[in-house]
Amino acid sequence: MADDSPAPVQDAVGSRVERWQDVRMGMIGSGREAVQYVRFQSPHRNSRGHFTGVFGLVNNLAREGRLSDEQETFRRRSNSWYNAAYADPSTVDPRVYDDEVNPGAAAWFKPSATHLLSRVSGYLEILSAHGVDCQALRSADPGRVVYEDDVQIVVVPHA
Repeated sequence: MADDSPAPVQDAVGSRVERWQDVRMGMIGSGREAVQYVRFQSPHRNSRGHFTGVFGLVNNLAREGRLSDEQETFRRRSNSWYNAAYADPSTVDPRVYDDEVNPGAAAWFKPSATHLLSRVSGYLEILSAHGVDCQALRSADPGRVVYEDDVQIVVVPHA
């Protein structure tokens, strides 16, 4: 029987990259590989040279006025829920995303944050509806950890 799952590729930092649908289908931690951290991001660098995360991508669509009323309602409610569910690392350490201190710092979910991961699919559906690419990255070692809490890490990617 042929395995028709998408073939993963390696990104520039050696992290495993797969289509976001794989994550929605419950393949995180399914035994295919030992997965520790998960990040959803654009496959394209932004004007600052970074890969915008899933929340930033949807928030950009909102700033551009491209969301339907239903999508905007989802975004506002979900953003509020996430803001209440876990700490914004930059409120704990204002320099965590400072490019001079931590160039390219990016947040990754811990696999134990299933309550957070389960809600990402709504954001991914919005991006898909607008033709905005988003990829799921998985890595046991995504970079140098500059912040950590119960549900996430922020890392500076390996050079």
